[in-house]
Amino acid sequence: MCRRKQRSVFDQVSEFDRERIVAYRDCGLSFREIGSRVGRNQTTVMRICDRWMHEGTTDRRGRSHPPQCTTSREDKQIVRMAVTDLSLTSRTIAQHIESVTHHSVSARTIRHRLQHSGLSAKRPMVGLPLTQNHRRLCCQWCDERRMWAAEWNEVVFTDESCICLQHHDGRIRVWRHRRERMLNSCVMHRHTGPAPGIIVWDGIGCHSHTPLVRIAGTLNSQRYISEVLESVVLPYLQGLATAIFQQDNARPHVARIFQRFFVNHQIELLPWSARSPNLSPIENMWSILDVFTMASSVFLKNFIKR
Repeated sequence: MCRRKQRSVFDQVSEFDRERIVAYRDCGLSFREIGSRVGRNQTTVMRICDRWMHEGTTDRRGRSHPPQCTTSREDKQIVRMAVTDLSLTSRTIAQHIESVTHHSVSARTIRHRLQHSGLSAKRPMVGLPLTQNHRRLCCQWCDERRMWAAEWNEVVFTDESCICLQHHDGRIRVWRHRRERMLNSCVMHRHTGPAPGIIVWDGIGCHSHTPLVRIAGTLNSQRYISEVLESVVLPYLQGLATAIFQQDNARPHVARIFQRFFVNHQIELLPWSARSPNLSPIENMWSILDVFTMASSVFLKNFIKR
């Protein structure tokens, strides 16, 4: 078995030890004796003394790095391209830089330059397309209620959601080795046709929630009143001291028959801006429910069969 090398061989020589080596050499000591005194091998001592004689310094030389394949100007162009078009891939940017500079640039180099500037590739958040009027009305809605505190305890947020059995939103990961991407066990299968699922309705308040209602078939205004409002909402609201009912601007919700129902039963409605589902906290509940149903697909299958 080969003898293990001393750790001191791999340690960098401190500035103090370098000065000691030069001083010992000026005193006439041999390289071997100097090495034994400072705990370094003879080759290291000779190299330091030789550099002192020829260059007049004992400072360590900086490590040599390969020259960068892109200049600072090209690095700025790389960042500018990524910021101008956020969906550009690193390979596309590399191809453009190669066509301009006529030298090879890898996609990995592009990613390093972008990461050095603080950019990193992330999954985009999915949202509804908003016009300037949508944004203005949404900001106006928030400004009018920015001083609310106890009022939010009275709001009952409601919404419908479709819970699909075959659903993949990118949150599921698989552990695999390289080149196992196409393995059947590592592929998340999806159907091209309509996925089996159910439509449910629910409402949440500050300290309670309504029963979860399953909606079978198409939901129109009349069915919404009879199956949801009269059967679930009215009994729930009667158990609250005060309540403000919230709903989105779906077509069944804005029908005249629906508006008359709320007037006749003296239910206060919370005005709601168009295309703003992210303002409702019930969306977080649907997200949690999606995670639960994906983890408990057997439970969802049995629920659908009922």
